[in-house]
Amino acid sequence: MRDLDSGDAQEQPNTSAVVKEREAGKIAFAAFVGTALEWYDYFLFGTAAALVFNRLYFTTLSATAATLAAFATFGVGFVARPVGAVLFGWMGDRMGRRPALLLTVVCIGVATGLIGLLPDYAAIGVAAPLLLALLRLLQGVAVGGEWGGAVTIAVEHAPPEKRGRYAALPQIGSPVGTLLSSGAFSLVLLLPPDQFDSWGWRLPFLAAFPLLLVAVYIRRKVEESPVFEEMEKQEKRSKVPALDVFRKAWGRLLVAIASALLGVGGFYVMTTFAISYGTGTLGLSRGLMVNSTLVAAVAQIAVIIVFGRLAERLGPGRVTMWGGLATAVIAFPVFWLIDTRSPILVVLAITAGVAILSTAYAVSGALLAELFPADLRYSGVALAYNLAGALSGFLPFVATALLDSTGGGSWVASLLFMGIALITAVGGLYGERLRVRDEVVVR
Repeated sequence: MRDLDSGDAQEQPNTSAVVKEREAGKIAFAAFVGTALEWYDYFLFGTAAALVFNRLYFTTLSATAATLAAFATFGVGFVARPVGAVLFGWMGDRMGRRPALLLTVVCIGVATGLIGLLPDYAAIGVAAPLLLALLRLLQGVAVGGEWGGAVTIAVEHAPPEKRGRYAALPQIGSPVGTLLSSGAFSLVLLLPPDQFDSWGWRLPFLAAFPLLLVAVYIRRKVEESPVFEEMEKQEKRSKVPALDVFRKAWGRLLVAIASALLGVGGFYVMTTFAISYGTGTLGLSRGLMVNSTLVAAVAQIAVIIVFGRLAERLGPGRVTMWGGLATAVIAFPVFWLIDTRSPILVVLAITAGVAILSTAYAVSGALLAELFPADLRYSGVALAYNLAGALSGFLPFVATALLDSTGGGSWVASLLFMGIALITAVGGLYGERLRVRDEVVVR
């Protein structure tokens, strides 16, 4: 089971570092706050793609074609994320985790704020969707280096037996980012439709500028990883980390991608696609669908906290496996509930879907970080997570296209949801057997 790659990755000696337990919580919290602000910026685009961009930036297309175009632009960010993983992974594994994390937050904050200033198709024509895609591309590159770095620095500051809880803190940044972004859209949706279309939708994006200042302040206070500092002293840094991941740890990379697939792709099936399906196909209100994601985000926080701690006892791979299997079981029922058009059942379905898939997502940081040795960790984690994103980021697009071609049945989305859940279950099964331990001294 341990010969999934060339073997070089597991034969490398682990770094030895001094970890200060009293600092672990502070560093993990700082990683969480920065990650929450980053995901706020990134998730805004998904909601806007379902509610705004299809009407204001692709106005010459039919309703279905405009939604497909908006989701394709949404998916561009996922394609860009592996590029960011290579770029910031190189920086994080060669120059340090801290400088890479400072740069990612600046890039995504600027890109998000500029979207709020971007004229629509009626004002500048075809340049509007092109510039929108370009800014989404920049968002994707920045996020490609964000999550992997946040998880890496949180894990490397933590005692080995407590990595599950500290690795879960950056994970909470995702539902908090959802709460912030969905909450912001819920507020501006209270505006009259003409005001929402003309300027209201821009306000959540423009808020990225002051939030950027907060994020930079927080990231500047994060100390460098002691594991990286020890690795730097011993001159164990890889010259081209991304290349070495593919050469020396390709089997681990495949397992990591599989284990991360549900947390990324499944989430967007239950949020971005579900919002579009509910409003476009079922005729449900935009407010109902957006508010459903708010309730789901609260449930997701609780799931991440509980299963992050549970991973320390059972192992993150086992939790991932059982989370994938549980999600596969509920894949059809959640969409059957959405199809009822009952507001209570719709909220219940989206909340249940997001909560159960989050079982695997809760421990994804701990599992991925321990699948790679320290000299390849930032790059390996970032590549795995973002390749999973690139593979699954177009799921809302695929589901919408198949929905239209099959006459609107939700079974298409259910099958996609079930498929990625089962792949993640397999990734968790193998991942538990391939974990790498750092040699650290806890003080």
